[in-house]
Amino acid sequence: MAEQPKFDLTGRVALVTGASSGLGAGFAKALAAAGAKVVLAARRGDKLAEQVAAIEAAGGQAVAVSMDVTDEASTKAAYDAAEAAFGTVDTIVANAGVATEKMAMGLSVDEVDFLHAANVRGVFLTATEGAKRLDKDGAREKQHGRIVLIGSITAEKVFPATSVYGATKAAVRHLGKALAREWARRGISVNVIQPGYFESEMTHELFESDVGDAMVKSFPRQRMRPPSDLHAPLLLLCSDAALGITGSVFTIDDGQTL
Repeated sequence: MAEQPKFDLTGRVALVTGASSGLGAGFAKALAAAGAKVVLAARRGDKLAEQVAAIEAAGGQAVAVSMDVTDEASTKAAYDAAEAAFGTVDTIVANAGVATEKMAMGLSVDEVDFLHAANVRGVFLTATEGAKRLDKDGAREKQHGRIVLIGSITAEKVFPATSVYGATKAAVRHLGKALAREWARRGISVNVIQPGYFESEMTHELFESDVGDAMVKSFPRQRMRPPSDLHAPLLLLCSDAALGITGSVFTIDDGQTL
């Protein structure tokens, strides 16, 4: 296997939402391996403890904090806990989100509202609370603010049963570019990574089905890739090498949207 590029994140404090499993857990481990002190945030405390233990066993530094991204008070409390452990969070990965496999006519209003709350309001609260603290900490002078929003290729291409989910991810795409513009002179870079479909806890059931099998066969390369494909782009955007990158959208999907 070809060796991935290495980016040194020593001295950085990173917060990853939705870090109890799936892509978020992988992001947290990749950031820790690159030298960052990592704050893993999610609602499932038992799962977070497992991920923190794995990072520490590998020689990294990590702490778990309880965080409901849909709730402003919970978001603020999580940042307070992160700062108490490691200092100001300068690297934020807004990864938490929810999905559904229901078609539009099968979605209730409550389900629609929850998708928006988790995938749009949650990303907004995570990014803006972190940006306020970065601004107060002198990000304009330090030029050290890094925020990465995790979107989805469903923002660009229609896939089965993704009507509202895709709409929320399109909002994340626009939000990332808008926040990058607002905070361009504040030393805070904001970028978006749009993953394709990867092997994960969230997609396992789908791709065990006939619908999922047909989707894989429709992809140009007719295969699924591991989530680790996302780690090098993430580390780049969080590093000093990305000083001149903001307002960009990176689609990492093995050509699935072609």
